[in-house]
Amino acid sequence: MKPRVRFAPSPTGRLHIGNIRTAALNWLYARKHGGHFLLRLDDTDTARSTDEFAQAIRDDLEWLGLTWDADARQQDRTARYDSMAAAFKASGVLYPAFETEEELDRRRKRQLAMHRPPIYDRAALKLSESEIAEKIAEGRKPHWRFRLPNTANGTGLAPQPTLVSWNDLIRGDQTVDLGSLSDPVLIREDGTYLYTFTSVIDDIDFGITHIVRGEDHVTNTGVQLALFEAAGATPPAFGHHSLLIGADGQALSKRLGALSVQSFRDLGLEPMAVLSHAALVGTSDAIEPLASRDALAEKLDFEKISTAPGRFDVEELKSLNGKLLHMLDYGDVAERLHALGVTGGETFWNAVRGNLEVLSDARLWWDVVTGDIEPVIEDAKMTVAAADALPSEPWSENTWSEWTAAVKSRTGAKGKALFHPLRLALTGRESGPELKSLLPLIGRDRVLSRLEGKRA
Repeated sequence: MKPRVRFAPSPTGRLHIGNIRTAALNWLYARKHGGHFLLRLDDTDTARSTDEFAQAIRDDLEWLGLTWDADARQQDRTARYDSMAAAFKASGVLYPAFETEEELDRRRKRQLAMHRPPIYDRAALKLSESEIAEKIAEGRKPHWRFRLPNTANGTGLAPQPTLVSWNDLIRGDQTVDLGSLSDPVLIREDGTYLYTFTSVIDDIDFGITHIVRGEDHVTNTGVQLALFEAAGATPPAFGHHSLLIGADGQALSKRLGALSVQSFRDLGLEPMAVLSHAALVGTSDAIEPLASRDALAEKLDFEKISTAPGRFDVEELKSLNGKLLHMLDYGDVAERLHALGVTGGETFWNAVRGNLEVLSDARLWWDVVTGDIEPVIEDAKMTVAAADALPSEPWSENTWSEWTAAVKSRTGAKGKALFHPLRLALTGRESGPELKSLLPLIGRDRVLSRLEGKRA
């Protein structure tokens, strides 16, 4: 069976590097195995979910090349959730509870004071039908809890150790003890649904076969496996990847806004550089630039993903971006270079690509080649001698070595004393592409003017 996977962000903000990693792993898995990739917007949080963020998510995924085979929004599926909720209520799997947050907080504190685990005591299950009706008549609205299957033979209220196990695609054998958990709230007082419930219904209805997400969902997976069972459905396979930390070893959670897809786009980074880093960080594979998504998909192997946190470094991403540009052919970037006003063709691209961190840097070097720059005259005697020795055109890549040999013969200068003053005069910069490649592009007239200290 070909896999069916999903990426299910909440449209409450922009996608960040953690989201990208999850999306990439799912998309690449589907791509590698000829499967189906669903974009599902988990937008049950109506107060925070916006159409603007929903569109931004789509835009970011399209920029990354993570196209989807189908999409869905949970806001469009309320009738289906209502139907399943009614069935769960009728079977007693969902039960009403009326405690306020303040009441629950006081109970948790008492339990902790008595050295007991602070889990819900199922007091609501002791309410009679008349007591429930009375509370509703008073205007109190219930929230609805899922009764975890953690009591002996389903009787009694006291939770018993109840192990739920699965063979995780990434982490191997995993176990969650339902006896240590509170019955989760699945429906809020206002009637809106929580992710834990809607996600399971969606995964059933859309035939999801594999779920790959962050390790912060491991406990939630134990609960959802119980929900799949309550719904009479076969659960998908689960995989939980480690979370990311920064280069300093600290959690990224407080800095995710600065690590959004939009921030990477603003930096001028290449989509494949971002994808390569997101997919390979925290794996046994070296983080290297890959020019195509298919090549990246072929490298995907869940067994290579470490259970230790992946270390994300923006500077490493920038370096990776430069390496990717260095390996791109002119045909890969021709249209974008023209859009930047760079018309030097393949010759210019081959000359400068090894010195680019982002593609827009090509425009800076095009200005050096064709525009007016302020030359830096470090050694006037050197530049005068160089001007006198300047050969006639036409020029080739051999011209640089022939010219500098002549200058060396005239001045006795060699090494840095020879090359550094010439680079400063010709480019105004301390470093850059090889001058043997730039020299023919700059041209004799402009070179001569710059050697004379003239802006050209």
